[in-house]
Amino acid sequence: MNLSNLQSKTPRKSGKRIGRGGKRGTFSGHGTKGQKSRAGASVRPGFRGGDNRIWQLFPKQRGASKKPGGSGVYAKHRFYRLKQDKPAAVNVEEFNKFNDGDTVNPKLLFDRGILGKQNKEVKILGDGELSKKLVFEGFSLSKSARGKIVKAGGTIK
Repeated sequence: MNLSNLQSKTPRKSGKRIGRGGKRGTFSGHGTKGQKSRAGASVRPGFRGGDNRIWQLFPKQRGASKKPGGSGVYAKHRFYRLKQDKPAAVNVEEFNKFNDGDTVNPKLLFDRGILGKQNKEVKILGDGELSKKLVFEGFSLSKSARGKIVKAGGTIK
């Protein structure tokens, strides 16, 4: 058996072609008048009846593409916000669980269950005290966290 002779167990069923005579009445489930009742009618995604498309209503910064999610960056607008990925935050006191001299990186935090999902970026915040000498790799740090790590004798790479 190969890919060229695979067949589905159930035969393909074609969709109902309504409005071609038969017993569906005058309008065949399409309502009476209007754009969507006509033959061959379809409304493009983003079409709002001749009004501006939603992405045309919002102010744009230079280089913004026409649609949300495009290559450009949209200006902030009080009705329209794009989600921004924030780095996962971990406090300094969480690192007291590790042994002296360990090299700590974001993947290790995920493996130990400190992070719920493997984030692209992890930021260490300065809440709590650090009592271990550790080597930190691949983190962004707040000023207070950097001071506490250096004070405890740790190194930052």
